[in-house]
Amino acid sequence: MALTLHGTVSDNTVVLDRRSAKPLIINGDMQVAQRATSVTGITASGFHTVDRMNLAISSFGTWTQTQDTTVPTAKGFTKSLKMDCTTAETSPSAGDYLAFQAKIEAQDLQMLKYGTSSAEALTLKFYVRSPKTGTHIVHFYSPDGNRHISKAYTISSADTFQEVIINIPGDTGGTINNDNGLGFNIEWYFGAGSNSTSGTLATSWASYVNANVAVGQVNCADSTDNNFFITGIQLEVGEFDVDSIPPFQHESFKDNLERCQRYYQNQGNNFFGRTEGTTKFYFQVPFPVEMRTSPSITARGTGFKFSARYQGTDYLQDNPSISSAIGNEDGCWLGVTGSGLTNGVTIYGRGNRDKEGRFLALSAEL
Repeated sequence: MALTLHGTVSDNTVVLDRRSAKPLIINGDMQVAQRATSVTGITASGFHTVDRMNLAISSFGTWTQTQDTTVPTAKGFTKSLKMDCTTAETSPSAGDYLAFQAKIEAQDLQMLKYGTSSAEALTLKFYVRSPKTGTHIVHFYSPDGNRHISKAYTISSADTFQEVIINIPGDTGGTINNDNGLGFNIEWYFGAGSNSTSGTLATSWASYVNANVAVGQVNCADSTDNNFFITGIQLEVGEFDVDSIPPFQHESFKDNLERCQRYYQNQGNNFFGRTEGTTKFYFQVPFPVEMRTSPSITARGTGFKFSARYQGTDYLQDNPSISSAIGNEDGCWLGVTGSGLTNGVTIYGRGNRDKEGRFLALSAEL
């Protein structure tokens, strides 16, 4: 993390040079949504719309998730992540939960020096609009040491954007491995059952105890009138308040997209490849950026088709079976079934990637 000195060393004034420091939270302004901009009928966990924002849900109503344009006034943001409750959950069972998650790769957190006496503090800032006043919980989980900490914040006015700043101390007893696995899972709860609320809130770093995760969390899923919005998520190294925290660093859309593509990207345009035996096409798929690990590849959207031109004949396959067994984080060979082929012939193929949500989905998410 770059620092710029102002004045002499004796002035003891050091400020963060935000121009050369990449944000720890990728897509915190909700600009990139490669999968979709709106998904209805959500009851299952997963990345549904906005990149890097995972939904963790277990039997906690039904939702529509949208990349929305409702944002705090005059803060420089144009997009938010919206959750619209379409089936309410008024009496959650013990094991039920509902939360947003932002996941950070472990090797990007080594400057925190966890497990040492020099462990760094963090400051989390975001803008949230909740349908409920009262206590809300942000939870940090570090899986390498199975450690966690939770912080409560209070929504004072429902359906109004509120700026929230939360200080997180360094974890001198924890560890974050220097690898491409999960370093942090940051969770914004908006509903939880008694399994996560029956203990004492873990306000200091400690070994993970589920009962201590979301104590006091209000239920934001108790009415179909409820809408929940979040945007402007930033995580800074150091302890800041509302006056001293650096401004949100707005990346260009291109830079933001490329950072998201390390974990997820859409493909489906033009590929060159070859035949393998008489029943298989293999197409070479280079990735625009190096992915975190060798991705899974699936065909998304109703009516996805894959076509190949071979010796004057067009082969068109609906909803093809995709194989990503041959590949790594830089690219792969995509296997698609054909028939009547000649082994070892160079071919040209393409998928019907379009605005209707039909494409090849490559995922290397944490």
